[in-house]
Amino acid sequence: MKLTLIRHGITEGNARRLYYGAADIPLLPEGEEALRRLAAAHPYPTADHYYTSPLCRTRQTLWILYGDVPYTVVDGLREFNFGDFEMRAYEGDLEHDEAFRTWCSGDVEANACPNGECVRDFTRRVMAAIAPIVAQGEDAVCLIHGGVIATLLGEWFPMENSRYLRTPDPGTGYQVLFDGKTPVSYHPIP
Repeated sequence: MKLTLIRHGITEGNARRLYYGAADIPLLPEGEEALRRLAAAHPYPTADHYYTSPLCRTRQTLWILYGDVPYTVVDGLREFNFGDFEMRAYEGDLEHDEAFRTWCSGDVEANACPNGECVRDFTRRVMAAIAPIVAQGEDAVCLIHGGVIATLLGEWFPMENSRYLRTPDPGTGYQVLFDGKTPVSYHPIP
């Protein structure tokens, strides 16, 4: 089985370097154009099944890269919820926010962002959401989020670098090869 994980295109959050995950923001026009250029230069892998998160930026990315294909929305593949830190930049804002500094200096795996989630719960949610897709054993494409992709790779390949080093750029991602239900390797795409 081949599982292709593609990060959505460029949004305002990417362009402004914001903490965002739960915010349902669309692609920027330049993000749409960048996806079209990537697709023209390097065709993306196709599959038997397509999945997105419930956020509009992933569905927009699917439509640009694959057209009007049938797909399934998987709620658990949403990005990390930064709660009170959503749509805020570190520089000039969060760097001065006492609640943010407290969260960063603590155990972020276990401590939730105020009105958000913790990394441990996020990881559980993502792994539970991907399990039925993997269990089908058929090639699939997931148009999802950078944090979700990094978390999946970090859980499946824990001995290789930090999970955050594998967060793909917008419009790129990885293809993971499975032997049955076991991930055995991955490589970048496109």
